[in-house]
Amino acid sequence: MTVQATAPDSKTLLPFPSLRLLGMRIDRVDMTTALEAIAGYVHDRTPRHIVTADASMIVTAAEDPEFAKITESADMVTADGAGILWASRRLGIPPTDKVSGVDLAARCCELSATNGWRIYFLGAGPGVAQEAARRIPARYPGAQIVGWRDGFFAEADEPTIVAAIRDAQPDILLVALGIPKQERFIDRNKAAMGVPVSIGVGGTLDVFSGSVKRAPPWMQNAGLEWLYRIAGSPRKRIKKAAALPRFALMTLRAPRS
Repeated sequence: MTVQATAPDSKTLLPFPSLRLLGMRIDRVDMTTALEAIAGYVHDRTPRHIVTADASMIVTAAEDPEFAKITESADMVTADGAGILWASRRLGIPPTDKVSGVDLAARCCELSATNGWRIYFLGAGPGVAQEAARRIPARYPGAQIVGWRDGFFAEADEPTIVAAIRDAQPDILLVALGIPKQERFIDRNKAAMGVPVSIGVGGTLDVFSGSVKRAPPWMQNAGLEWLYRIAGSPRKRIKKAAALPRFALMTLRAPRS
C-alpha cells in the first residue's frame, strides 16, 4: 500500500463516520483510511491527536469524565483490540476495522522512508526508545527517527521534554506512556509541541526494541494478542487485565442496538 505525502483531499481532514460504543466514539476507519488521513494531517501541519482505543480505555473513560473529554475531542479514534470488535458485535453495532496502535505506528515508520516523515519516540523504560530508534531504520531502510526519550521523567521535566520535541520538528510523535497518561500528555502539550500527528501507542516501543515479542500471527488473527501480552508480562499489565472483566460486564449490561 502506497500513501503519498501530497496535498490532502478535503475529505481526509473532515470528521469520520463513527459508532458509539459504551459511551466512546470509535471512528469507522481502516488502515488505509487512517494513513491517508495522517498524510493529510502532516501536510496541513495543524497539531492533531490520534487515539487508539482498547477495552481498558473505554473503562477508564467511563470512570473519568475528564479523560472521556480528551478522547471525544481527538481527531481520530481507532478500534485497537479484539474487545472493541466483540463488544460492537454483541451490542448489534456493525463493527469497524481494527487499527491497532502497534500496527499503525509500524506503518508510519515504514512510510517515513518514502514520504519523508520525521518520527519521534517518547516513552517506555530506560533504553527502550533508544533501542527502538536504532532498530527501526534497519527494519525500514530510510525511516527518519529524529529523536527519542524514555518515559521515566518527573512532572518538573515535562517542559524540557516538550521543548526538545518541538526543536526536533517531527511530523509524527509516538507516545508510549500507557493509558491514560499518554493521552493526557498529548492533550495538554500538543499545541506547545507543534507536532502535526501525535499518537498514543502503549507498549509499541517495547515491541519495536525487541524487548517484547508480538503474539504469533494465528493469535493476532484470532483476536488473542491481548492474552499473549498479559501472559508474557502479568505484573506490567495487571491494571489492563483488571479492566477486562469490567469491560465485559459493561457490555453484557448495555442494551442492544
